[in-house]
Amino acid sequence: MYKVFVNDKPLFLTNQVQKETDFKLFLLESVDIKKLIVKIFQNKIQKAFLYHPDEKIIMKTLRAKLPVEKAGGGLVYNKDGDVLFIFRNGKWDLPKGGMEKTETIEETAVREVEEETGVTGLAITEKLQKTYHIFKRNGRYKLKITQWFEMRTKYEGTPQGQADEGIERVEWVNPKDIKFLLENSYENIKLLFEAEKVVLILNKIYFSIFVKEVLALISSTIFIFSTILSP
Repeated sequence: MYKVFVNDKPLFLTNQVQKETDFKLFLLESVDIKKLIVKIFQNKIQKAFLYHPDEKIIMKTLRAKLPVEKAGGGLVYNKDGDVLFIFRNGKWDLPKGGMEKTETIEETAVREVEEETGVTGLAITEKLQKTYHIFKRNGRYKLKITQWFEMRTKYEGTPQGQADEGIERVEWVNPKDIKFLLENSYENIKLLFEAEKVVLILNKIYFSIFVKEVLALISSTIFIFSTILSP
């Protein structure tokens, strides 16, 4: 299932038929996608599901109907484990921006973080998920597909927001404070952190299992040696 945000409201591209409750269900073969998007932008629909047996065909159709902008962005950690946020247009966001013709998406993500925050020395450590949102510019609706990357840096300078991009503040945020910032952020950014949280939980589980196995092995080894060495 793809989750596309239209004016910060969800449009699900799904291959599963569900009974309508708090959402509207539309069939790909019978819906006018552009009219559906307009209705969501006008707040006439708060949540919608777009159905086809093959959800990849829905995404392919959507991409054919709307101009696509590719972007790269960073979920950036410093040496203390704080996360880099920007404040723009009255909301907390993560640094990201459009891809240039001669770039790879990785180069785009690093460049945009550097330009929007002044933070350098970035190293990509993991490829994260893509997020999708539809926006309106100069009277035209466009689909933005953002590829996110986890990044690490040892940068110790003071971040500086890119003024000509409307960035008012750049802050390193302690993980325990992120949930408060997300109350005033975009839905696709919240989605990114939901996925990151799941990964962190799984990593903790795997690490816990690993530690238990190592301790059990050490205990077993000590027992064997003590048995051998005992008179």
